[in-house]
Amino acid sequence: MSEDNKVVAELRENFGKGFARRLRAAGKIPAVIYGHGTEPQHVALPGHQVALLIRRANALLDLDIAGKGQLVLVKDVQKDPVRQIIEHIDLIVVRKGEKVQVDVPVTVVGEPFPGTIANLENTTVSLEVEATHIPQNVEVSVEGAEDGTQITAADLKLPAGAVLVTDPETLIIGVSVPLDTIAADEEIAEADAEVAEEQSEEAEGDDK
Repeated sequence: MSEDNKVVAELRENFGKGFARRLRAAGKIPAVIYGHGTEPQHVALPGHQVALLIRRANALLDLDIAGKGQLVLVKDVQKDPVRQIIEHIDLIVVRKGEKVQVDVPVTVVGEPFPGTIANLENTTVSLEVEATHIPQNVEVSVEGAEDGTQITAADLKLPAGAVLVTDPETLIIGVSVPLDTIAADEEIAEADAEVAEEQSEEAEGDDK
C-alpha cells in the first residue's frame, strides 16, 4: 500500500446541502463509507489531496479516521455538471486479500497496419482482482494489426491474479479501413474506369 494513499478523514455529524456547501468552501469533500454490514460513516476528506488521488480509476484510499485505519475503494464520484467540482464521494469498505469486481480502463498501444485504424469498442473491462492490487489499466497491442482484425475480451492479457468478468466474446477493438478512405478509393476506381472507357471509345473511333 503506497504512503501516498494515506488520507486523514474527519468524522462529521452534520448533514444537509448547506453544511455540505460549507465543507466544500473550506476545501473539503463530503463522503460516506459503507459496506461489510457496517453502519454508514459520514466523513469529510481533504479536497485537494483526494481530487488528485481519484484521477486514477478505482482509487484505493487508506483512511485514518480518528486514529483508526480503514481501507476504502472509491465507488462513485458526484460532480457538479457545469463547474465539475466534486460534490460527494461514495466509498466502500475493503479488506486486504479481499477480491472485488471493478471496471478497468483499456489502453491501446502500437500502430495498426498502414491505412487502417483501431476502433476501441469498449473502453473498460470488468475484472475480479484483489482490492489492494487493482491494475490501473489493461494494455492491448494493435501493432501491425490488419483490416478485419478483431480483439475480444478473451484475447486480453490480464494482470497476474485477475479474473475476467466481462463476457469473453465482447468486442474490445476492431481494426478497419476508414470509410472516407474506402469512398476515396471507390471514387478513384470509378474515375479510372471512366477514363479507360473514354480511351476505349476513342480507340474504336480511330479504327473506323
